[in-house]
This record gives sequence, structure tokens and C-alpha cells, in this order.
Amino acid sequence: MALLLMVFTVPAQAQVPALRDLAKHEQFRDVKISPDGQYLAVTGVVKDKTILSLLRLADMSGVNLRPIERDEVQDFWWLGSHRIVYNMSAKLYDVDGMVANGELLAVNADGGNKTVLYSWRRSAGMQGFAVVEGRLGGNEKLLVNVRPWGKCDHGPYPTARSLAVDGSMETLATAPICNASFVADNDGTVRFAHATGDDLKAKVYYRASASAEWELLFDEGVTHRIDTPLRFTRDNKKVYFSCPGEHKKGGVCLWNVADRRMEVLWSGNEADADELLDTFDGRDAYAIASMPGRPALILVDKSARESEMMRNLAQAFTGQHVSIGSHTDDGSHAVVFVDSDTNPGEYYLYDVAAHKLRFLVAKYPWLKRETLSPMEPVEFAARDGTSLHGYLTRPQRTAPGRLPLVVYVHGGPYGIRDRWSYDPYGQALASRGYAVLQVNFRGSGGYGEEFQNAGAREWGGKMQDDVADATRWAIAQGIADPQRVCIFGASYGGYAALEGVAKEPDLYRCAIGYVGVYDLPMMFKRGDIPESRFGKNYLKWALGENEEELRVRSPVAQADKIKAKVMLVVGGNDGRVPEEHGKAMRDALKAKGAEPEWLYDRTEGHGFYAEEHVTELFERLLGFLDREIGPNHR
Repeated sequence: MALLLMVFTVPAQAQVPALRDLAKHEQFRDVKISPDGQYLAVTGVVKDKTILSLLRLADMSGVNLRPIERDEVQDFWWLGSHRIVYNMSAKLYDVDGMVANGELLAVNADGGNKTVLYSWRRSAGMQGFAVVEGRLGGNEKLLVNVRPWGKCDHGPYPTARSLAVDGSMETLATAPICNASFVADNDGTVRFAHATGDDLKAKVYYRASASAEWELLFDEGVTHRIDTPLRFTRDNKKVYFSCPGEHKKGGVCLWNVADRRMEVLWSGNEADADELLDTFDGRDAYAIASMPGRPALILVDKSARESEMMRNLAQAFTGQHVSIGSHTDDGSHAVVFVDSDTNPGEYYLYDVAAHKLRFLVAKYPWLKRETLSPMEPVEFAARDGTSLHGYLTRPQRTAPGRLPLVVYVHGGPYGIRDRWSYDPYGQALASRGYAVLQVNFRGSGGYGEEFQNAGAREWGGKMQDDVADATRWAIAQGIADPQRVCIFGASYGGYAALEGVAKEPDLYRCAIGYVGVYDLPMMFKRGDIPESRFGKNYLKWALGENEEELRVRSPVAQADKIKAKVMLVVGGNDGRVPEEHGKAMRDALKAKGAEPEWLYDRTEGHGFYAEEHVTELFERLLGFLDREIGPNHR
């Protein structure tokens, strides 16, 4: 672990990253320093399992904690100076990747005194899912949210609990609504509970003290806006809220506890707030993070020492995104995370007084920045004048002229957005000579509630038109060869890929649907979404209830319109979008004499996870693209 030399050199001829390297899980996931600065806690992948390493900074000696069976370490928190609380994760097939299993454990910094704090597997009385939501007045207590099993349509409701260093847990409050999150003041009193109700409207409950009754403070169904509490100010007299702002793009507001008036603190001109950054003592905020194109930092308190630190770090890492993940109680040292579109992430230890950085670990040490392709933020207008934002990734080594283009559509679709960051799928495509275009179509998150809600019931409508308009923009700008354009996406993006070649049969040469939705009426009958009242209401809001309209907007019903070559990627263990969607799409294409290329794995779920399977996916995907829009196709 040596001092970092702030010099990055780019060789004249960068090598192409191996697909197996792009498919690998990160080597290191998170690094946090103990409050007294004596230890580092690190999560990393050893033999395909995420473990927790506890290291003494003085000599970097320590111990590894390797979970048993199929469990992996998900996240961890320092509780006091020498105690770590951590949770476990497991593979769930309705989502892509590992998901916390709701249990909490603890261990000393030297690896001793391992304790189970909360486990539904080991205690019949614990019938819920424990989530750490933050700290309660310093480093000696954590705020834990215990959410009951089941869909919570009629209760029981979540409880807020304090977790002390000795492992004791005390119930502080019971929420008045399902799936609630909590916000406590700086004295450790839980004052807010907020959630989205079954009616899909955001609701905020407030109480003036621990003994007061909950009252409904804000209801989106009444106010027609979403206001979400984030944290209290230092004196507990005001509360930071995420709010609509003044430009309908989202903002941060201050709510006055005494007179209950809301004032706008900051409004986004292009994008809303990503995060409110806390001061080191955890009692206030000093900055707002946003991402209009590249990451931006808005200093709320320019005189704060944290603001000065961020200015210094931004100068040290010009052109990259810098964030502080953890720090000592006295603020003398901090763990800094640095990443960008071509930097998958590096951790440094920052000596604040000496202004020195010590390199710790890289998340993907086998990837070299000079082999990765930069993302360029782009902005253009949709056909109805709506401003759209996205990203263009150009391959590093290209001959003059128009490029083969892959339009890469994100999933979700609501509340999810493409970001300026390392993306293994985009890099795999760009490394093999393809330009990659991503667009945050209406319905995407990050650009205000109005923009997100504009995507409701627009599957195959305006959301699809936004993707087509992005494609035509790239052609008009001379970026893309109009004869060599393919559309690709996962989940909703898979829907958009197949709907795109059905609705615009002459725009795309090929389509790749990855764990995609192809039969909209089936969404109401299969998968995990319709299993709860909330999920059913979500589908009604997102898709509408006219089954004939849904059928018409389903790619399986439009196979006869498709001219493009198609590739389908399906996980046989997908609980979110069951494999029947992919099989029905394949059958519809075969019936018209256009059998698609087919990649199926019975063990994978809603997105391939195993490294060997992702490697095969990259190889098959690129082989398909090379045949359809590669250099030999004009």
C-alpha cells in the first residue's frame, strides 16, 4: 500500500479488455475506516464469495470472515470503534444479483466475539426482515428497521429499533403504514415514517415526540407532489426534504418544524438531487449530489470543512467522481471512493491535515482505464419537443466515418436511469467496435416526478418514441450508419428492443431481448409483481387495464411486423419475468419463419449472474452483432 502518484499515463496503443474480465464480479466492494482510525473493514470476493476482512491499519494484519453455505456478506457498519455489524445476502431470482436476507450479525474488529443479533432462521419469534437505515446520535447506536414478512397489505407494520454496541435492541416506534422507512432527529427520536401507499401515492407521517401520535403530514394524493424527509438540521428546527423544486426537475427543500412551512433550498435545472451529503458529525448536511450529465456537487455550506475537503479532492481527481464513504470521529482521516466512466472504482485513505492520499484497493484491479471507452453526455429533443438526456460511448479505435450503433435501453423502467459510470455491458460493446447510445426516455428517474410520471401507460407509446428519436438523432448527427443499427436491452429494455423492431421495422437491423417482457397481459398473471395489492395497482398505473390494448402493444402479437434479426436471452429461474415470455416470443417468431437466436440458462434469473454465464452472454451477443451489423455489413 504505497502513496499514490497523481499521474496517469495512456499508452499509445491500448489493449482490448478480455470479455471474461468484463464479466467478473468486483474484487473489492466496500472499504470503511473505524471511528478511532485503527482498523479498516473491507468486503471482497474470494473464491466467488463475498467475505469481510478486518485489518489493523498499523501493519495491515487481520482476519477474514467467510460465511457458511451459500450466504455472502452484503453490507456492514461500524458500531463503536471496535465492533462491526454486518448482514448477509443470497441470490434471489426475481432480481439481478445478490439481495440482503434480513439478518444481522456482529463481530469485534479483531475477529472475536461473533454474535447473531437478529435472525429469523434461528429464532421463531423474529418474523421480519432487518434493515440498517442509519445512525442514532453518533457511532454508538444504529437505527434498524424491522419489516414483517409478507405483503403487509393490512399489517403488521414496520418497527424502528435502536441497536446498541452491546447487541441490545429497543423498539422506538411502529410505523402507521406498510413498507415504511424512518427518519430520526439528532437526539435519536424517530419523528418521520414515509412510504408509498397501496394507491401508489407517497405519504409522510410525522410526530412531534416519542410519545406523540402519528399524523399524516403529506399525501401525494392531496398535494399532487412528492415530498420525502431526508434528515434534520443540526438544531432539529428544520428538516431537509427531497421536493419538486422550482423547475419541475426535483430539488431539496427545508421544512420548518415550528410553523410547518416548506421553503426551496435548491432546484435542479436539468436533473434532481441524487443524495444529501452529511457532515462528519452526522448532525447536518453540507452538500447535494446530482447528475445532470456528469456528477455535480452543490455545496450547501461552503464554509464547512467537508466542503473544503471535497474541493481539494476534486482538484486531485480532475474529471472523476469523488465521494467520502467513511471517516474517523475526529475527521482526521477518511476513506475516499473515486470512479468514472472509465474507472470502475478505487479506494484511498485520505490524511486530511497532511493532504495525503494512500491508495488502498481497486474494485476491478485487472481492468485498465486506458482500455475502456469514455461516455459522452448528450442532449436532444424528442419529436414533441421534450428534452431528453443520454450517453454516447464511442469505441476507442475506429476508422473515419459512421459507426455501427447499439441502442442500449435500460430496464425498470420507472425511476431507473442511465448514469455516467462504468458499465460492463456498454464497455463490452464499445471494446469490439460498436458505438453505444443510452437514452433516459420519459419514465426514467433523475429528472423530476413529472418526467417520470409521463411514462405511465406509454409502453409502446411515447417511451418507445423517445428511443426511436434518440436513434434518429444519432443517425442525423453522422454518428451511426443507418444500415447498421441494433437495439438491445434487459427487462423493460428487452420489451423496448422487440417493440422497437415491431413499431419501427426499417429503423433497426437487429434486436436483442434480454430477460425481457413480451406479453403485457401476462404481466398481470405471472411473476412476483401481481402477488401483492401494491404490485397489482402498480401494473394498472404503468400499463393500464385494457387487455386488448395491452395485447396489441405486446411484441408477441406483432411478430409478423418484425423484419430484423432477433436474439433472445432467457433465465429459466426468473421470478420477475418468467421464462414463458421468452418462449412465447420465440414461438411467435418461429411461426412466421424467423427463428431467433436463443440463449437460455435454467439456473439464471432476472439477469445472468454467474461469471461464466455472463462471459458466454457477451460472446454470443457480440457474435450475433458481428454477423448482423459488424464491419462487413454495409
